[in-house]
Amino acid sequence: MTARSTRRPVGAPGWIDISVTDPDRSKAFYREVLGWDYTGGQEEFGGYLNATVDGLAVAGMAPPMEGMPEPPHEWTVYLVVADAEAASRAVTDAGGTTLMSPVSVGPFGTMALHADPTGAGFGLWQPGSHQGFEAYDVPGAVAWTEAMVGDFDRGRRFYADVFGWTYEDLSEGDMRYAVARAPGEDRSGTAGLGLVGAGEGPYWSVVLQVADTDEAVARVRDAGGRVTTEPFDSEHGRIAEATGPDGERFALMRPPTA
Repeated sequence: MTARSTRRPVGAPGWIDISVTDPDRSKAFYREVLGWDYTGGQEEFGGYLNATVDGLAVAGMAPPMEGMPEPPHEWTVYLVVADAEAASRAVTDAGGTTLMSPVSVGPFGTMALHADPTGAGFGLWQPGSHQGFEAYDVPGAVAWTEAMVGDFDRGRRFYADVFGWTYEDLSEGDMRYAVARAPGEDRSGTAGLGLVGAGEGPYWSVVLQVADTDEAVARVRDAGGRVTTEPFDSEHGRIAEATGPDGERFALMRPPTA
């Protein structure tokens, strides 16, 4: 396992979470599929749970907020910011929309929810005591995230203007895709940015690492999830796509062994 002792760079994905209808059902599903354990759940923080792998935080999960409309059930990717208020203003100045203005989450940090100009929703996270991801390059942790935008050029400009992203464009023919890097990112890439498929709405995609994609797909089915794309091999690893208990979509990937 690779533990992370420092936060992700500003502008990089630093956390994911989801609002679920039935926390016990969702906890059981992801425990079976990914081996997650859980901490947290205190009432003063809305029952929010941290999913862990060997004691290291990898994702968040929350029950519906009492008296509030039920939110969409989808994984939210949070980008790390130094100042949530300033970053939120930069989002709107660049043509994004505000879904939830910055709010303090006790000592843990400050969060906000936005959508980019093409409609893909994401979050901002200004870390306090909660630094975000504590593990990577390990089964059960996030392996990759990507913004699947409705307008490729506009999406590129937006994330560059607000988060300082630079790009390695990998587009070929009608396929539009780039690997993005945040300032100070020392790994092969920060996130991906691609053009969403015809008939799909823009969204942020979450890819979760597994030791064996085919075995993980079997666990998805056994746990009551649905496999939407059967396992296939790519230069990045063996990948499959699935949905969880509330219909939330995610991908599973075993990285290349070399």
